[in-house]
Order: sequence, then structure tokens, then C-alpha cells
Amino acid sequence: MPLHQTSGRWHLGLGLSLVTVFMWGILPLGLTVTLQVLDIYTLTWCRFLIAFGLLVLYLTARQQLPSLQQLRSASPKLLAIATVFLGLNYLLYLQGLDQTSPTNAQVLIQLAPVLLGLGALAVFKERYTLRQWSGLGILTVGLALFFHEQLKIVLTTPSTYLLGNCIIVLAAATWAVYALAQKQLLQKLPSTTIMLVIYGGCAISFTPIAAPQPILTLSPLHLSLLLFCGLNTLIAYGAFAEALEHWEASQVSAVLALTPLVTLSSVWIASRFVPTLIAPEHWTVLGLLGAVLVVCGSMAIAVGRKR
Repeated sequence: MPLHQTSGRWHLGLGLSLVTVFMWGILPLGLTVTLQVLDIYTLTWCRFLIAFGLLVLYLTARQQLPSLQQLRSASPKLLAIATVFLGLNYLLYLQGLDQTSPTNAQVLIQLAPVLLGLGALAVFKERYTLRQWSGLGILTVGLALFFHEQLKIVLTTPSTYLLGNCIIVLAAATWAVYALAQKQLLQKLPSTTIMLVIYGGCAISFTPIAAPQPILTLSPLHLSLLLFCGLNTLIAYGAFAEALEHWEASQVSAVLALTPLVTLSSVWIASRFVPTLIAPEHWTVLGLLGAVLVVCGSMAIAVGRKR
């Protein structure tokens, strides 16, 4: 099977990757508050259903709904793999988030883009330059410093965090498998068609175990956050899928390492306005130094393209 080749429009790929970073960075806040009133399965089902419905409306308005012939042109096995593993990622991430915290979840979920980058090197034969390998080293050191305090909590309170952390690590692995399958599917299908199939398949899969009755009694705040989570799914994954069309997966994954910075910034802002919903985070000197190194390392990988 021929491997997918990017369009080479790396500026567009970078811009779409940054959109994904922002949307994924603020998502844990909405999920954390929504999990107070909905169970994991129902929340996951709602996210996929909302994203699927909105995407159907968008494609219908643009007269771009895929035909059966278009869908048959792609590998059904790859479509199934992408659908199953993204569904597992959503479920496992929420379970881990429910047992830890937004910041802690973002510590370990960063394994996902790292695994994607390494997988792209192996599967798609992408290559890092010396500058990019140096950037990866800087990024790794930055993450270790940035999450120093959170990692101490993980190590000193295993009864509280250990199970949740193991689940998030597994979620990172399932996401990397999904992303690699998604990239190869771009060889035959546009990103919107792929996501339409994945959203629809996941929504159907979670329907038997969802409990939609509590949705009717949600407060305006929680209902708004639920709709936000669904819309976030549509925008973030749409931008991510399209970024893979224009840029190498290893470089997209490097930019995604910026996501925790957005999360902690969002937590800091939200805790100032609604401290009863979001607990504040405390920055340290090591954390600030790590943040700078994460940004520098990610950008070194992103712009240090091969010749």
C-alpha cells in the first residue's frame, strides 16, 4: 500500500496544529466540570453525536456529503481501526481525568504526540534533522521541569493517582494508533469524510451504554459546557486531521506538545473567576523554566524541517 504524502504547505499545517493545541488545551476544563453531572459514557456519546450532527449539517450545506463509492475507496480495516481507537481514547482519557486532575492528565497525555512522532518515523519513514532531535531533547527536559510538582504528587500519592495515570498512558497509546491510521486514510479520503465516519461510528458504538435522561435536567451552565465539548471535538479534530494532510505527522506531534501550556494558563484564568469549579494551580520557578523550554523545543522541531 502506498504511503500518504503531505501537500508540503507547512505554514497551513502549522496554523491548523496551533488551532488544535488551543482547542485541546481548554477542553479539560469543560470536561472536568461536565463530569460532575454526567457519567463518562454519556459524555463521550454526546461529544461524538454533537460533532457528527454538526459535521453532517456543514457537509450538507456545502453539498459535500460523501457517496458510498467514495467510502469504498478507502481501506475498511483502517477506518475501523481509526474509529475503535479514537473511541477508546475518549473513554480512557475521561476515566483518567475523572480520577486525577486537568493538569495531571495533560502531563501524561503528552505521551500521545510523542508516540505519534516516533510512529511516523517508523511507519511513514519521516526523518528528523539534528536540530529537530535537539529540539526533542529540549522539549523532554522542559516537560520534566514544567511538571515537576505534579510528578511529585503522582509519586507520593499512588493510591489517588496511580490508576488514573495508568489509564491515561493507555489513552495516549490508543490515540497514537488512531492518528497514524488517520494519516494513512488521507491517501484516499478527505479529512472531513474520515471524521464523519469516525464520529458516526463512535456515536453508534456508545449509544447502548449512554444514559441521556440526565441531559434534560442540566443547568444552563452544564448544558453550555456539554455543547462546547461537542463543538470542541469537531473543530479540534477537524483541524488536526487537515494538518496531517499538509504537514508531516512528526512535526504536527511536536507542536501538540504546547497543549499543556494552554491548559495551565486556562486553569489559572478560570480559577480566578470561578474558583468553586476549577481549583487554582501554583506556578514554580522550575515550572516557568520548563514552560520556556517546552516552547523552544516544540518550535525547534516544528521549523527544523528536513531539506
